[in-house]
Amino acid sequence: MDLLSTLKGSLLEKFFPEGWDLAKMDECCSHPPESITERQRWWHKGFEPVPCDTIEDFDMRMGHEIALDIKKAKDASHPLVFILPVGPMGMYRWAVYFLKEWGVDCKHVHGFNMDEWSDAEGNTLGPSDPAAFQNAMGGALYGPLGKLTVPPKQRHFALKSSLPKYGDQIGELRSKGAKVIVVFGIGRVFHIAFWEPHFAAEYASEKEWRKPTHRIGAKLHPLTIEQNAITSFKSRTTLVPCYANTIGPGLFLGVDKIIGGCDGSLNRGMMWQGLSLWVTLRYGPSKWVPCSFMPTQPGRLFFLKELAGPLVAECN
Repeated sequence: MDLLSTLKGSLLEKFFPEGWDLAKMDECCSHPPESITERQRWWHKGFEPVPCDTIEDFDMRMGHEIALDIKKAKDASHPLVFILPVGPMGMYRWAVYFLKEWGVDCKHVHGFNMDEWSDAEGNTLGPSDPAAFQNAMGGALYGPLGKLTVPPKQRHFALKSSLPKYGDQIGELRSKGAKVIVVFGIGRVFHIAFWEPHFAAEYASEKEWRKPTHRIGAKLHPLTIEQNAITSFKSRTTLVPCYANTIGPGLFLGVDKIIGGCDGSLNRGMMWQGLSLWVTLRYGPSKWVPCSFMPTQPGRLFFLKELAGPLVAECN
């Protein structure tokens, strides 16, 4: 007895995105934990999943990866575009640490935040609001870097007025030799940024789905709301906006490198991201599962080893 055998007639029967293959997702999670890094035929030859024993290891290794790419770009004298998330966040402290230890400034870095909470029209929280991603980035990365920080004019946030310009701005930087790196987490509904799986219904083909660079006032899935209630709003669902401005596949696919992170462990054996991790690595590319495209690009996906499972029942 499980969800698949009891779904018909339940309140969840029409709840999940129509293109999801729930049985396939369940199968993705059925493998032994130690097999999670086994290469799949659709992975890019330069893609590597990196298990981390502890959250401290995860934060440090991911932060080092970010800082090292900044240093390499500085040494090579070319601009660097970072598309940045607010979640995960612990790696920013270590990126700051390494850059300060090395004395590497970020004058060559252009930061583009991938999303921001909004209303249906794309209006966003004020920059000093504690829930605003713009505020979070100032506190975690731009502020602590001090004199080494990214110049203010090179910090871009997913506001109604600025997000539509991302594509052209990044394209112009590419023409000047910039490399583009996307840093990301993976959502409970397998989103990248807030590009939700149900958006797939609007596109006749994967080719069309890949084109959009952004969406203003994106309608979020209920599971995304609940994920963020748990991870960012201390369980208080009523504080979570139902919409967000977000980049699309036109920006998070086709980059020079990815740096991903899955740290969704809640302690005492509880977690929210094990399914998301396995599906990312084993489902295979599908427009209904945005994260499934990330292993088709070069780079690294850091993850807490605990998330590999085994993903079996454990009453807490």
